[in-house]
Amino acid sequence: MAGLLRSILRAVLGAGVLSLAIGTAAAQGVRPAGATELQNRYAALRPQLEKNAYGGPIYIESAEGSRSSRGDIYAVLNSPFAAVNAALADPAHWCDVLILHLNTKLCRSGTAGGTTQLDLRIGKKFDQPLVDAPSVVFSWRALPQAADFLNVQLDAQDGPFDTHDYRIMLEAVPLDGGRTFLHLGYSFEYGTASHLALHLYLATIGRSKVGFSTLVARPGAEPELVGGVRGMVERNTMRYYLAIEAYLGALSAPPAQQLDKRLQAWFDATEKFPRQLHELDRTTYLEMKHREYRRQQAGQQ
Repeated sequence: MAGLLRSILRAVLGAGVLSLAIGTAAAQGVRPAGATELQNRYAALRPQLEKNAYGGPIYIESAEGSRSSRGDIYAVLNSPFAAVNAALADPAHWCDVLILHLNTKLCRSGTAGGTTQLDLRIGKKFDQPLVDAPSVVFSWRALPQAADFLNVQLDAQDGPFDTHDYRIMLEAVPLDGGRTFLHLGYSFEYGTASHLALHLYLATIGRSKVGFSTLVARPGAEPELVGGVRGMVERNTMRYYLAIEAYLGALSAPPAQQLDKRLQAWFDATEKFPRQLHELDRTTYLEMKHREYRRQQAGQQ
């Protein structure tokens, strides 16, 4: 146990690898709502979507359990549902989305035993050999495409550093005016060793990191941004939402220009929230991601 804990601590304190994993976590396990329930959810959240601190129609929820956490984001996309459906119902397109995240070093789609899979390599916020980036293999499935509902689900039983039972779920419904209402949810569990390492990280190097939600203020005190595990969940939920938005926004560009457009768009969007999301300067991020994308494309050929 001590050796495992030391290994986890090295990863956590050195790179935030576990923090990415926790960023895709859920206390009760995310579940699809269905088209009608998701439309009802949109109606209920309209006041929060129209007026918030994010500068756009976004609503974030997070929760922490004893050995799990949850992150959900609801957002209105200025993209027609047909375009969202066509793009995100294709597993290969998900790799172009996921590679935008700082900690995603590689994503490859394939099949095994008749199941579509995404092999996602999670690493540090700088260049590193793939052998040093742990693999999380997701099974990928989607409901049959429909004119009014999109549901995609990724599941992985095993993950790095004493983590397990990942679930990433996306669902969307059309709105009027050529818009789309999207829900992105994450569920994830972790064992005793990673639980201890995570809380040590949050008590030391990660103690100043915050999320987006405000805590209920004590009488006479100013509201504070949520920290700890919930703050971690919210940061990564936002990063993945911005990756989806950047990918969809770049589809209108010529194919040869789409990669640069979505990389620039993702970086620009994260820099709107520097306290939560700033990690690298633009040049470092773009150079790193171009190298990682070339490596990803070479492996797919």
